[in-house]
Amino acid sequence: MNDKATVPMSSVRYLLQAVENQGLDRKALLESLDIQEQDLIDAQSFPAYQYGMLYQKIMWLMQDESFGMLSGGKIPNGAFRMMCLSIIHARSLAHALYRCSDFYEICRGPTIKPVLIKKGRFALVTFAPIESMHDEVETILKPESKEQLRTTLSMWHHFFCWLIGRRLSLKAAYFTSERPDDVEYDKTLFQSEVKYNQHANALVFPASYLDMPIVQTEDSLRGFLKTAPYQLLVMVENDNSLKSRVMAILGKDFSREMPSADEVASGLNMSVSTLRRRLNEENTSYQQIKDESRKEAAITYMNVPRLSINDIAGLMGFDEPSAFFRSFKKWTGMTPGEYRKSEEYLKFDKGIRSS
Repeated sequence: MNDKATVPMSSVRYLLQAVENQGLDRKALLESLDIQEQDLIDAQSFPAYQYGMLYQKIMWLMQDESFGMLSGGKIPNGAFRMMCLSIIHARSLAHALYRCSDFYEICRGPTIKPVLIKKGRFALVTFAPIESMHDEVETILKPESKEQLRTTLSMWHHFFCWLIGRRLSLKAAYFTSERPDDVEYDKTLFQSEVKYNQHANALVFPASYLDMPIVQTEDSLRGFLKTAPYQLLVMVENDNSLKSRVMAILGKDFSREMPSADEVASGLNMSVSTLRRRLNEENTSYQQIKDESRKEAAITYMNVPRLSINDIAGLMGFDEPSAFFRSFKKWTGMTPGEYRKSEEYLKFDKGIRSS
C-alpha cells in the first residue's frame, strides 16, 4: 500500500463523525476495513489510499456519491459514472464543465451544481442552485464544515486535472469558512493562494485552461472508476518541499506521457538548472521523483483486487502488459503475479474483501 500519500486526521475524524450522525455503526465500518480504532487515536496522518477505501465504502453504504461534499442532497450511486460518460467526449475543458453543470440539472438528488464563470484572464468554478430551486446557496445548504469545503474543492480540482491529463495550476482557492488551524495543509493541497471568509467557495485559475482538450477516453475512464475516489482525494505529499510541488504537477494519472523537466521547471517559474540544483539540495532528482511516483502508483493499483494486470498496465501508461511486468519487477524485485501472492498483498486483500 502507498503509505506516503496521506490525508490529515481531521479529514478522517470529519468523515467518521458524519457517518455516526447518519446512524451508521462506526465500529463495524472500521472493522470491515481492518482499521483499528487505536490507530486513529495515535496517528498524525492517515494513508490516502486507505482513506479512499473508507470513503468508497461509506458512499456505498449511504447510497450517496456526494457524501461529505457540497451537493444539497443525495446523488445516487452510478451517477458519477454517467456524468463522466456524458462529458468524456467534450471538445474542451470548458465544454466539459458546461455539460457537467447540465448533468446536475437532470440528476435526481442534488440541489446545487458546479458553475463556470469567466472573468477576463481568469475562470472561476463555484456552486449555485439548480434552475428548479429559487433559494440562495446559503439557504439550501446546512452550515458547512471546513472539511466538507476542503474535500469538495479538492476533489473537483483533481477531477479537472484528470480530465486534461495534467495539473491545473490554480491562482487561488476561496472558502466561505473561517481560517483553520492547518492553513499550511490547504496551501500544500491546492498549491496556490488560499483565502477564507469569502462570499463563495470557488477555484480560480487562468482561463487558458478552458481551451485544453479532454484527453481521457472511455477505456481510461474504466480504470479510473475502479480506483475512485483515490485519485480525487490526494495528489500531493503533505509538506511544502520542492519535491512535493513537482509531485503535484505530475499528479496521480500516469496513463499520459509525463512532462519533461523543462516543462515542470516552467510550471514552477524557474529554470531547469535551478530545478535540478534545488532538488539536489533535497537529496533527490526529477528522474528519482518520477520513478518513485510511478512505483507508488503501481503498488497502489496492485492492491486493488478488482483491477486486472492489464487494467493496471493501462493506468500506468504502458501499451503492453509485458512492459509493465518488466518495470514492476525493476521497482519491487517481484513480478506482478509474485506480488499478488506475497504476504503483504494477501493481508491487504483480506481487509478489502471483507468489506
